[in-house]
Amino acid sequence: MGADLHCHTKLSNSSMGIDDLLVLAAKRGVDTLAITDRDCQAGNVRAKIIGERKGINVLPGVELSSTESKRNKTVLILCYLSDSPDRLEGLCRRNIIARKKAAQFMILKIAQRFPITSELVVKCATGSTAVFEAHIMHSLMECGLTDRIYGDLYNELFNPESPSNVIVKPKYSETAEVIDAIHEAGGIAVLARPGGDLELVDELVEAGLDGVEVWHPSHTPEQIEALKAKASKHGLLCIGGSDFRGMYSQNSVSVGDVTTPEADLKALMSYKSKMRKRAAAAAKLEENRE
Repeated sequence: MGADLHCHTKLSNSSMGIDDLLVLAAKRGVDTLAITDRDCQAGNVRAKIIGERKGINVLPGVELSSTESKRNKTVLILCYLSDSPDRLEGLCRRNIIARKKAAQFMILKIAQRFPITSELVVKCATGSTAVFEAHIMHSLMECGLTDRIYGDLYNELFNPESPSNVIVKPKYSETAEVIDAIHEAGGIAVLARPGGDLELVDELVEAGLDGVEVWHPSHTPEQIEALKAKASKHGLLCIGGSDFRGMYSQNSVSVGDVTTPEADLKALMSYKSKMRKRAAAAAKLEENRE
């Protein structure tokens, strides 16, 4: 089976812990997997050790939140194979703090309409580095106010188009700054699940984007083909993954349901080496011109 390069654990916005995730991956025949917790790298070392025991190649990763101000939009950037992940810890910490503050305001709004408490929400988020919308919905399920994470109540509370939404957007660093931070840490920056927003891909190429998530459960066949064409035009890496979050997954999807083809995985693994060779060749050419 191919490589699932987009998976979350209980450390961020999934209901499943690292150990269970890797057991599931092994049973489903996944041999390469990336842990990409939201703004959290804490699970990478443990996942690597457990993966080796189960014959799974675990790639270090993280999904970083960013703000695209001119679009008033949160953009997620996947980082892979960072040489110095500690350089991203400050950014992760700031993002987690911003998310926690936004969650507090949203919980207060919801508590005015439904009989939940912040203590219950925090309990539902046990093990996570922050509180996500799925944790709030979990608390509403615990109170018998809904029977699912995603449904009419979720749309009422967290759909931007809902007149009664409670959304409070965290303020993150600008997307271009996050891409720069990834490169400074020796990582590869990939735009997560862009859907049909091809203009965003064009804009982020100018900011140094390395790749785009082409294969994702939410992408239509038409979007996949359009993203492949866009990646080919700009010379971008193509990756794919299930965006697995256990019972917090927005789609009915399991580990390995969406993967990165072998040729694209090889391109990812050799990408930094090629970039270093190109940079060395360009530097040598510049010296010869002088």
